[in-house]
Amino acid sequence: MTTAELRTGDAGRTVAVPLGRAAVDADRWPDVAAPPDASRARTAVAAAVVRRALRELPLHVRFPDGGSLGKGGPVVDVHDPKAFHGRIGAQGLVGFGESYMAGEWDAPDLVGALTVLAGHAAELIPVPLQRLRGLWALRHPDAQRNTPEGSRANISHHYDLSNDLFALFLDDTLSYSSAVFRGFPADWDLLAAAQHRKIDRLLDLAEVREGSRVLEIGTGWGELAIRAAARGADVTSLTLSREQRDLARERVAAAGLADRVSIELCDYREARGSYDAVVSVEMIEAVGADFWPVYFRTLDERLVPGGRAALQAITMPHDRMLASRSTFTWIHKYVFPGGLLPSVEAVADTVRDHTRLTVTRRDAYGAHYAETLRLWRERFTEHADDVAALGFDETFRRMWTFYLAYSEAGFRSGYLDVQQYLLTKGAERAEGAQGAEGTEEVDLP
Repeated sequence: MTTAELRTGDAGRTVAVPLGRAAVDADRWPDVAAPPDASRARTAVAAAVVRRALRELPLHVRFPDGGSLGKGGPVVDVHDPKAFHGRIGAQGLVGFGESYMAGEWDAPDLVGALTVLAGHAAELIPVPLQRLRGLWALRHPDAQRNTPEGSRANISHHYDLSNDLFALFLDDTLSYSSAVFRGFPADWDLLAAAQHRKIDRLLDLAEVREGSRVLEIGTGWGELAIRAAARGADVTSLTLSREQRDLARERVAAAGLADRVSIELCDYREARGSYDAVVSVEMIEAVGADFWPVYFRTLDERLVPGGRAALQAITMPHDRMLASRSTFTWIHKYVFPGGLLPSVEAVADTVRDHTRLTVTRRDAYGAHYAETLRLWRERFTEHADDVAALGFDETFRRMWTFYLAYSEAGFRSGYLDVQQYLLTKGAERAEGAQGAEGTEEVDLP
């Protein structure tokens, strides 16, 4: 990588950077432009830990002096070892991501390299250091806690970026959650149908039909509400994103369903009324562990006796959730402030301990999310010039690419999974229903 310059869409400021670094606007990205000060000791420890981990991984990590580490596999090029180790020493996972944004390391097959790291996440840090996590790991800032005020700010940070940005890499349904495919590898031309298959499956689980009263928690850009209303349901959909609300209302009106769909700028905790069905797609990830009981009680309180809730949720292993739930990561800082993925066990325990609901069915299908993310990532890359034309600079594009690849790697490695849940109220657990134990990958119809 050579010395480069960047002209941003906002300030038009040009920033020159040294060899081995990407061009970074210091006003827009201060922590990326200038690596945080790390003590010589922390940098040395980080370098030792990183090199020890890389030495044992199926990677081929190359350094500018010609040295390399790893047992062979996807290539990782570390252009600036001093900055790379210094960032990790100062800020751990946040530093690792910022180092990529700064261009201090790269990988021709970014997903492949990150999949290796995700698959060995529990082994990367020596056990003695893991026990001292509280001393070295960054903590969540209070401002990101998902109070009603904090949730509005957290949601706006991501979802109010630009409807035009999301439209560049999502399909025509504007669905921003895992699709359900009929087979792999998935094809872009089939993505919209796969998103409808996902939505229809959730609506079927919730038994949404003519005359159903439906509460949707997390509107997105309105596709599920439109599809539910087309079945003859009356839908109240809640969102905290003004950008999403405005476009979703336009899409509902264009579909001729404005008389059946109400889209409200409203926190789930402020929901009122009684409903036959509640549907919520990948919204629990933004709730936060402190508020999981409130979230599930809301489902319980809004459902009529005999009602059904259909949820889609990204999950992570329970032991990793417990170990990392207090840690402030790169994803929190740059992509999803306040986010936390639950485990299957956490969902089951919360539903059991805080509601009258029953987990009647749970289906896991993480491989489908990996394919969904691959299609988004490839589409985003193809539209890099259009992203730039919207005013998003090179550092943002590297950030977004890293986010999509990082997420895809999580599902490809099995570190992450995605579940569709059916929760019922006032009914016995169905025969063969899955609880917290025994996640099983299934072929969804």
